[in-house]
Amino acid sequence: MLDTKILVVDDEQAIGDMVDIILRKEGFNQIDVCSSYQAAKSLIAQNRYDLFIFDIMLPDGTGLDLAKNVRIKSDAPIFFLTAKANDADKLRGFMYGADDYITKPFNPMELAARVKVQMKRYISSSPSPILKQVFDFGRFQFNIAAAELTVAGNTTILTGKLFHLLQLFCEHPGQVLSKEQIYAQVWGEEHFIDDNTIMVHIRKLREKIEVQPGNPKLLLTIRGIGYKLISEGH
Repeated sequence: MLDTKILVVDDEQAIGDMVDIILRKEGFNQIDVCSSYQAAKSLIAQNRYDLFIFDIMLPDGTGLDLAKNVRIKSDAPIFFLTAKANDADKLRGFMYGADDYITKPFNPMELAARVKVQMKRYISSSPSPILKQVFDFGRFQFNIAAAELTVAGNTTILTGKLFHLLQLFCEHPGQVLSKEQIYAQVWGEEHFIDDNTIMVHIRKLREKIEVQPGNPKLLLTIRGIGYKLISEGH
């Protein structure tokens, strides 16, 4: 993890410095810290980062917009470190691509521990050989190697948790996957289930593959158990 490059963006200099110090003590030596949207945007354009820690409220923009821009080209973990603590704000954070959401005031050692967990997961999730590279479910096709989702002839690149979520369903067609299984495989948590996070990502995935996301025919909810992906017409 010594080669891990981290960007910390917080408009409170004291918090940015504290995060910098605690992460360096944990062995992360390549850390950039800035306090504005524009400065962060410039650094992101010039560097490749392995993890991002964003405050949401910045003097000239928002961490949400930074996360949205990052997700266009990177699957690197994104943390929101913010005073915005209500459920609606947390849900919005995950919708913008966050992997973790920590509210202020926070325990610096807990932040460091979460960063190490996310980085270990991110490094270990590099592509590995699988038996099948392209899945065809009628309305959509998913090319794992190219991260390409083709729906009704239109192809887009799938990144982040949506990539891993769809891969999980495609590799287990017709099988009911419990929320516990989904969270363990996609988020790496075996003993903690965040229903809101799962529901948000299921909804976003349905918006990509279903004709009518509100009336799904492919990615079905199995009440009280979990979700199941089926082929079109079956």
